[in-house]
Amino acid sequence: MTRRVHEVMTENPVTVDKLTSLAEAARVMRDADIGDVLVVDEGRLRGILTDRDLVVRAMAENRDPAETTVQAVCSSEPVTVRPSDDVIHAVTLMRRNALRRLPVETEDGELVGVVTLGDLAVEQDPGSALAAIAAAEPGT
Repeated sequence: MTRRVHEVMTENPVTVDKLTSLAEAARVMRDADIGDVLVVDEGRLRGILTDRDLVVRAMAENRDPAETTVQAVCSSEPVTVRPSDDVIHAVTLMRRNALRRLPVETEDGELVGVVTLGDLAVEQDPGSALAAIAAAEPGT
């Protein structure tokens, strides 16, 4: 039987408002021990900010992290999946779009989770090196 996204996703994704400073977003990522935050505006998904965005689109461009908002450097118009989509669909989207994470939204746009490359590695090949890394406790 085909597994569904809601069975492998991480629930309660970490979000920041689009007007959050890059410095604050970086602290949120550090404190949650994650490499991305979902960017929202009035509860609706507007983008994804990754640790790579912070380096390539902000630091490398000499942007002031205390003054620059996440909306200025985040990836906008994110590709999303629904909780009821099958996992193969999520894998296909990630491959096609060279993505490491997909926000999960309901039909009415409610943000309910995120499915990551690590989540899928654990699901598809639990014995793989990537699955082992994804399943490891932070800091180990």
